[in-house]
Amino acid sequence: MPGGYEWLIIIAVLLLLFGAKKLPEMARSVGQSARVFKGEMKGLKDDDARSRQAEEPKPAQELPAAAPAPQQTAPAPQQPPAQATDRPAGPTA
Repeated sequence: MPGGYEWLIIIAVLLLLFGAKKLPEMARSVGQSARVFKGEMKGLKDDDARSRQAEEPKPAQELPAAAPAPQQTAPAPQQPPAQATDRPAGPTA
């Protein structure tokens, strides 16, 4: 980590390279970028937390009270079984 004199040298070099007018604008843009980045990271963490909550199994709910049994209807008529033939199964000519 730079010490006191090292910071002064860094600031002096920056002033020489970019000028006094550009440094505040650059600092502002770096600050805005950092805020946007921080907000996006927080949004990602919130999205992850929401997705984890959605994936967690929900506790089983109680079953509703027993409903009355449905009324039975007359059974459907059964079809007679197919009649067996003496011919073997296979192609017919």
